[in-house]
Amino acid sequence: MIGSGAQLEILADAEALARRVADWLLAISTAREGTLALALSGGGTPRRLYELLAGPPYRDVFPWRRTHLFWGDERFVPHDDAASNYRMVRGAMLSQAPIPTANVHPVPTEGITPEAAAADYERELKSFYGAERLDPARPLFDVNLLGLGPDGHTASLFPGTGVLEERERWVAAVVGPKPARITLTYPALESSRHVAFLVAGKEKREIFGRFQRGEPALPAARLRPIGALHLFADAAAAGTMRA
Repeated sequence: MIGSGAQLEILADAEALARRVADWLLAISTAREGTLALALSGGGTPRRLYELLAGPPYRDVFPWRRTHLFWGDERFVPHDDAASNYRMVRGAMLSQAPIPTANVHPVPTEGITPEAAAADYERELKSFYGAERLDPARPLFDVNLLGLGPDGHTASLFPGTGVLEERERWVAAVVGPKPARITLTYPALESSRHVAFLVAGKEKREIFGRFQRGEPALPAARLRPIGALHLFADAAAAGTMRA
């Protein structure tokens, strides 16, 4: 079972979940010295977390100047497109947080093919990491925030896609869905000191239960981080609320 190796926290609702994760992320970030690398998730659940981090009191104490932000996946659309994960994070957090522009690493999506975008982003990750191969003793990310899709996908690792078998490349293009996606692969996602799934809403209750049981058909359940695995769920997703 996924849950047997994970730290599970159940919060009252989505707002309580966002506040708890903001406190948790602040504690980890301030305790760690030196450069801090965060991989961000798109979707609706983490938006409130990003808004909280960009406002008081978090904005004034978070170590923005030594923080570097990356994206776990991105839709292959312009950065100003409504479907862009970068645009969501920019509106919720980057527009208010005092983070240096050079520390923000969005996925390239314009004037390039999806395959070339994946290759470019992999090169950027390797340049930041300082090596061509990942060392289990030196994780790529300090914290990796992930979501859980209704079909069990995470990042853009969808059921039945070839990218699920990729163990060499760090980044890959997924061209089946429309629009195409650029996603970190298992090796890059797993190279994290802390992986945190944020799951909210009663519509996620069934899939969250299957995820906790570790069903191998679910891409999210196949993730094996080298660091700690944290599950943050609200009561609706966890099935602990009254009907």
